[in-house]
Amino acid sequence: MLILCVLGARAEDSIKVSAADLQALVQRVERLEQKAEKDSVSPKVGRRGAFTIGGYGEVTAKHCWFSNNYLRYGKNPEKYANDHYGEFDLPHVVIYLGYDFGHGWSVGTEIEFEHGGTESAIEIEEEEGGEYESEIERGGEVALEQFWLQKAFNRYAIIRAGMQVIPVGALNAHHESTEYFGVYRNEGEFTIIPSTWHEVALTFMGSTPNGWHYQAMFLPGLDSDRFNRKNWVKPSAGSPYEFKLANVFAGAARIDYTGVQGLRLSLSGYCGNSFRNTLSKSNSELDASAYKDVKGTVTIGSFDFAYKDYGVILRGSFTYGHLSDAAAITQYNISMRKGSVSSKQWVASDALAAGFEAGYDFFSLNQKLKEKNQSFYLFGRYDYYDSMFRYDNQPTDMYAWCGRHRAAVGINYFPIKQIGVKAEFSYGILKQGTRADGTKGKLYNDEPQFAIGIVYAGFYQL
Repeated sequence: MLILCVLGARAEDSIKVSAADLQALVQRVERLEQKAEKDSVSPKVGRRGAFTIGGYGEVTAKHCWFSNNYLRYGKNPEKYANDHYGEFDLPHVVIYLGYDFGHGWSVGTEIEFEHGGTESAIEIEEEEGGEYESEIERGGEVALEQFWLQKAFNRYAIIRAGMQVIPVGALNAHHESTEYFGVYRNEGEFTIIPSTWHEVALTFMGSTPNGWHYQAMFLPGLDSDRFNRKNWVKPSAGSPYEFKLANVFAGAARIDYTGVQGLRLSLSGYCGNSFRNTLSKSNSELDASAYKDVKGTVTIGSFDFAYKDYGVILRGSFTYGHLSDAAAITQYNISMRKGSVSSKQWVASDALAAGFEAGYDFFSLNQKLKEKNQSFYLFGRYDYYDSMFRYDNQPTDMYAWCGRHRAAVGINYFPIKQIGVKAEFSYGILKQGTRADGTKGKLYNDEPQFAIGIVYAGFYQL
């Protein structure tokens, strides 16, 4: 519209429009579009009767030059040094539906199919005397990740209740396939905290005209029974039962600042108790005095940022978590009765994840490709994470495989804004330490892999 108005005005004055003028106008429009994207961090109140449909997903393939044997981190890792394997997968396929009823009332739903969903049925086996058997033909998960009702009083005050994403960390707040460079979600946050983290919660949120966006949430606490060494507190979101236990409670919050062109700065956090938030009981339950003061308080803090302008994208995050009473919770979980939901493993008192990625859009150098909304990024990424960063009463190097560095390089090609083709080569570098024979060196095999993927993300109002 800006271009048409200027062209019309200049045509009336019989003044020629130069290429430089047109380019300046195009850049102005692009900046206005970026500002609109920036403002979309905050929930909007749609028009009455507006129906929103959308989703995101990935189709991926990878080849790994390391073993997927569950014993690969055992005492003899060299036994698996020459193993390799490949995978084709549908990590996430998500359908989003929303409706605005008017007067500030709206509803949102999100259904996720992980790894292709599930295919199971009861069948009659003719080869086995006509017996009825349960057959699992395809692994995977189907989950209702979001179902919430929302009342918007104005842009400053919005209340939302129901199943919703807990926006702690960069990945939970920006988990759509087009919001990160890698074929898969970044390993650090994905390893140590739930992703995508969704709970039934009550949220107060809003935004200000100068670029501040805020959320504060009240939700049930995590369940310490399901903490483990590989994924820290990640397995404990949601519930293995038909309901979410709420013997303990927690709070979460996030603040975003987008008042500078192309830049987003974010702080987020979570705090809540986790001990005894379960139906399972330990064999040591009778010794109540040993666990009388145990709370298992989980505290998570995260900083993340993103910058996008002039063909450059920079993103980074740092997430640190602490669990109080980790040693007591470890002993409690190990003594769980057989068949309980606990993995009966050691759990760390501290875990961390840090990552940074940078990419440049070479199509931004060509005006015609820019006008077609095409982009081609060359990117690099580095991660460091450790789900057993600190723990008690065990040899220092026993869980060295839980911490690693990971470096990746790759490309992202977007023929249109909503669809991307990705490829990357990554290299996981595991820690060195003291071997069983007392010598220093590599304890486990490094983990190189190549992956490709096709991704999409789009949301439309009808």
